[in-house]
Amino acid sequence: MEKFKLLVMDDYEGELATAPAMEYLRQLADVTILDHPITDYNILKDFQFILALRERTKLDTRFFESCSSLELILQTGGHAYHVDQTAATQKGIVVALGRRVSKPTVVVPELALGFMLGLVRQIYPLTTAMSKGEWHGMIGGSLAGRTLGILGYGRHGRPVARLAEAFGMKVIAWDRIGSRPEPDEFGVRRVSLDNLLAESDVVSIHLRLSDDVRGLMNRENLWKMKPGAILINTSRGAIVDEAALTDALREKRIAGAGLDVFAVEPLPASSPLRSMSNVLLTPHVGWQVRDVFHEFAQIAADQLNAWLKNELSQKDSLNPDAIQVARPRSGGFSQ
Repeated sequence: MEKFKLLVMDDYEGELATAPAMEYLRQLADVTILDHPITDYNILKDFQFILALRERTKLDTRFFESCSSLELILQTGGHAYHVDQTAATQKGIVVALGRRVSKPTVVVPELALGFMLGLVRQIYPLTTAMSKGEWHGMIGGSLAGRTLGILGYGRHGRPVARLAEAFGMKVIAWDRIGSRPEPDEFGVRRVSLDNLLAESDVVSIHLRLSDDVRGLMNRENLWKMKPGAILINTSRGAIVDEAALTDALREKRIAGAGLDVFAVEPLPASSPLRSMSNVLLTPHVGWQVRDVFHEFAQIAADQLNAWLKNELSQKDSLNPDAIQVARPRSGGFSQ
């Protein structure tokens, strides 16, 4: 009997290919791994299952129209901004989300603290000067005693607060819940957005993208930030107006920025942010550590196994209604 076929997409680093769970996946299906962006959509027609790595490939109408045999997408990560949910459902293709990933709650906050330290202690310009054979100091600052304002005091924001407190920072927060007069169990006060921007030496964004926060850090709010403050964004690029941020940095309204996410990715080579000495940039790598890739593979293997046994929970699916589209299937949801 011919085995089912699984396509692993966009494994540029080769980490999914070497994950311990890959052996498990190979027991469930014949596995093909792409270590480059997909260029020929014709290859999609032969696969019943696809493992998609985060948002690296846009899963749009054209994509789904090319998938004549596809019944299940194992979508790593807890969101699917890049998935045309309507197109998938109309084709009867179920999209399972890897919501249980635990590591980003550690590694994303670590990167946020890395940006803070790098900017406050002038690590990048000092390293650049040393690489040129120079030896001169710069007057930096300290995180201790400074106020960190967290936008989005949730899955990532709370661990950032704990790390910041270990450095002696005072932490305040703003989220959709609004202001609260009493601190929480860790002493963190929720304040209004205006108060947070006015009081914070560092503003770190950890909001889930939605229409009400898209463009939140626009010119008006950037100009409300405390003079000399720095802005950190490891969440979603669309939350920050990059043109306004560029102006704020050039005019020294704020002292610096650490950015891992951008409105357009990859960040265009012409972006002025690339050449600013008071900006630290990374190419959306906040989640990219080996442990996360290996956990992605394990969750995908567990979900595929559950699907084949008709035991996949509908709670793990972005579009459970897709199962109602009549078509041949190898598995399904638990009853």
